[in-house]
Amino acid sequence: MDGDTTKKKKNKKNVVVKKAISLETFVFLGIFFLIFGLMARKMGTPLMFKTMMATAHDLLLNTVFFIMAMAVIAGAISALLSEFGAIALINKIFAPLMKPLWGMPGASVTGAVATYLSDNPAIIPFAKDKRFISFFKKYQVPALCNLGTAFGMGLIVTMFMMGQGEGFIKAAVIGNVGAILGSIISVRLMLRETKKYYGDEAEEPVIEIEEGDETPDKVRIIRDGNMFQRVLDTVLEGGKTGVEMGLAIIPGVLIVCTFVMMLTFKMPAGGYTGAAYEGVGFLPWLGEKLTFILEPLFGFHSAEAIAFPITALGAVGGAISLVPEFLKNGLIGPNDIAVFTAMGMCWSGYLSTHIGMMDALGVRKLSSKAIVSHTIGGIVAGVIAHYLFLLLG
Repeated sequence: MDGDTTKKKKNKKNVVVKKAISLETFVFLGIFFLIFGLMARKMGTPLMFKTMMATAHDLLLNTVFFIMAMAVIAGAISALLSEFGAIALINKIFAPLMKPLWGMPGASVTGAVATYLSDNPAIIPFAKDKRFISFFKKYQVPALCNLGTAFGMGLIVTMFMMGQGEGFIKAAVIGNVGAILGSIISVRLMLRETKKYYGDEAEEPVIEIEEGDETPDKVRIIRDGNMFQRVLDTVLEGGKTGVEMGLAIIPGVLIVCTFVMMLTFKMPAGGYTGAAYEGVGFLPWLGEKLTFILEPLFGFHSAEAIAFPITALGAVGGAISLVPEFLKNGLIGPNDIAVFTAMGMCWSGYLSTHIGMMDALGVRKLSSKAIVSHTIGGIVAGVIAHYLFLLLG
């Protein structure tokens, strides 16, 4: 009985409540009707909704399913690499770099590889594994959020960019280098904040590993059965993970990307028709005002290119969905692909995942520090990718 009462109190504490109708209700309605009212005034209300539906439908058929197909293939490949020890070998090779560059234990490369092959939150289960976390000091654990996010959906973003046409393979590789260097900045900035937060306890180990427990660098868990069964099970389970990831990005792509597309593209020459990819041209207008910053930093020659990093803040799946249409309209080139890869991979929709991940790590108070650190890291990633492309592209 006492246990039930406690549980209810805890649940009550975790629920945030407000008055049914408060000031924010009217503020929200004001902003909502202002934005859509201005768009409807320019496009016409019926045509605005027609364009919205047509754009979302086209994105679903021609972009989301393409990303899902890649995610299925990537999921199968990454599962095979894990099952047969290739990832363990990668960890062994790159672990010595983690401490001098990122300031993290060598074991953290396992989390980085896992998120590169899947998505940002894939690093959280590692943080709950006592064998994995035994390598860490207290101040290093919150930085796993930034490390994991900087590599999140890396394989999907890279494969997508490489698949857009000839000449983009080198650009995507340069983008990966930019993202890696941006991740170092993000993690190092975060570690400075976590050291201050933990103070005298910063250098204490998180957990002492018990005698007899095998550490993750010594063993790996494999599936039952002979070689053929393991390969078949691995490929199917990895592909299933890809399907789940593909389904998970649908809301982000259709909601965020449709809205961004309508803010990016302008009225066609013959006027509005309600077709897909028509819009009010707000982001290009904003991009033109910021050209003096965007061109020297990222090498953007098209004002529309600003839409990619803005979208990548909340949904990288939505951001990469912009690329085919940009290429079709001749708005971007190989340099932009390098910058997009770097910023898309490094930011990886961190505004939508950071708070939840920090909460899972038990350090929600540091969420703002993690977000600021990662914002800087993503900008640095884009700048590095641009100048590396100028040197090598």
